[in-house]
Amino acid sequence: MNFYRIEHINKVCQNLEATLQFYQTLFPDWFIRAQEQSNDMSWLHFGNQQFYLSLYERPNASQASPLHTGNIDHIGFVIADGKKMTALLEANGIEYMLEDSPETKYRIYVKDPDSTWLELVEYKESYALR
Repeated sequence: MNFYRIEHINKVCQNLEATLQFYQTLFPDWFIRAQEQSNDMSWLHFGNQQFYLSLYERPNASQASPLHTGNIDHIGFVIADGKKMTALLEANGIEYMLEDSPETKYRIYVKDPDSTWLELVEYKESYALR
């Protein structure tokens, strides 16, 4: 097998600090793995030992990365407890939507400060691929 896991998602931010604060609220156990700032851009890796979000901001939009070709439709995260997550979102004034699905207990959709949709999923114990 030549595939181990998804390591990271690289995401363009309009305001790196606001985006970091949002993800720190959702995932308080994650940490900054690496970061750097220069005149051209600021970036950081925020996650855990297995996965991270690579967040970056370029102050001059004309200097966009040649790798950036468009928007991400959504990013999916498996979470441990949907009820706790909705309570956390409500306590922090973060709007969200719920959708039903046969394999999930909770399917929560929320937008980050850059308008990227996140899908936060708690699977049912009976779902084999959880």
